[in-house]
Amino acid sequence: MDAQCWPSLTELNEIREKVSKMANVNTEEVRVVVSPYRICPLGAHIDHQGGTVLAMTINKGILLGFAPSANYQVVIHSGQFQGEIKFRVDEIQQPKDKCLAKDSSELHEQCDWGRYARGAVYALQSRGNNLSKGITGYICGSEGFDSSGLSSSAAVGVAYLMALEYANNLVISPTENIEYDRLIENEYLGLKNGIMDQSAILLSRHGCLMCMNCKFGNMQTKDYKLVYQPKVLEYKESEQPKATSILVALSGLKQALTSSPGYNKRVGECREAAKILLEASGDYRTEPILSNVDPEVYEAHKHKLEPNLAKRAEHYFSENMRVMKGLEAWSLGKLKDFGMLISASGRSSIQNYECGCEPLIQLYEILLRAPGVLGARFSGAGFRGCCIAFVEAHLATQAASFVRTEYLKVQPELASRIHNDTAVIICDSAECARVI
Repeated sequence: MDAQCWPSLTELNEIREKVSKMANVNTEEVRVVVSPYRICPLGAHIDHQGGTVLAMTINKGILLGFAPSANYQVVIHSGQFQGEIKFRVDEIQQPKDKCLAKDSSELHEQCDWGRYARGAVYALQSRGNNLSKGITGYICGSEGFDSSGLSSSAAVGVAYLMALEYANNLVISPTENIEYDRLIENEYLGLKNGIMDQSAILLSRHGCLMCMNCKFGNMQTKDYKLVYQPKVLEYKESEQPKATSILVALSGLKQALTSSPGYNKRVGECREAAKILLEASGDYRTEPILSNVDPEVYEAHKHKLEPNLAKRAEHYFSENMRVMKGLEAWSLGKLKDFGMLISASGRSSIQNYECGCEPLIQLYEILLRAPGVLGARFSGAGFRGCCIAFVEAHLATQAASFVRTEYLKVQPELASRIHNDTAVIICDSAECARVI
């Protein structure tokens, strides 16, 4: 599949026409931010602990057409949501927790779909950037991917950042935007996630795995690398697949991550486990995240952790090891080994991180039985959304049909909520976020 088929020329022209009418400008003056979704084959749930992750972008995502305003005004329409978002970039934006004392109408507005646009302004303001121009824009996501768990929130945040920066002639590096999007999610919205999502969206390249050390502060030192697969000619007579596709299988479960207590609870449990392990080794000063715990310290003191904390720590250390092995397998073209590690990551997410619910677990198990699937796991936080799988390219259509049929048998109600054409989507890797 050609990674350049998204966005299509038709999609781009439709968005430019909409913004042209909204802003009363020529279509040539309209720019479009292409902000792809990401998958995380390995490194699940360890970025917030400063672990190492493997991620890549796919050829589906967020499109934000925009034209710079002549003044401070921001006006946004959405392809997925009703209504209009309107505010000014010279208004001081407050984080979510500082808005709780406001009246209910204002609180409702802060919680609507425009919060990411406001969050982008907040992030840029908080670092002293001068915003003198707003944007008139139209934002939409790839069909079928609503609440998929593929980092749509980070893709939206990045899109608004890049549009506002373009409109205000701000030259911001990708690594700086990683930090800005972290401010949107961590400070403005109050979500305790790491930097993996925005890093993948801003740094990936087509055909690559992005390997990033997410230890806090490393976004400033560019501690990441892009790893390509060997060229087809280098496979010779090996039994490894020569081409793969990515399956995205939707569960039909939709719930916003920030409204689920499970995610933040598990982050807290990881930090509590790190604190116990560090203090058991005599270290009372180091920040309690699991990447600050040496593996030797973990092995020596893990028996001191109560069962839930022991499981969280086991997931972190075993997942970090799978990342290292997966990176090697990918670079050598050993895609079967790579797939097995992905599936092992999925099992650890269920057993040790204890995420996912019955429908997602069933979907994961169905993918493992599908023809040509090399490996599968949950995507996102595992509390809703989808599963992803790497599949031999020539069997992708057959595998997708198998998954649709089998999931309908075990979850007929949830499956009926998903349009058949978008229940299982065949994707390819893609380029990073950009303005075109």
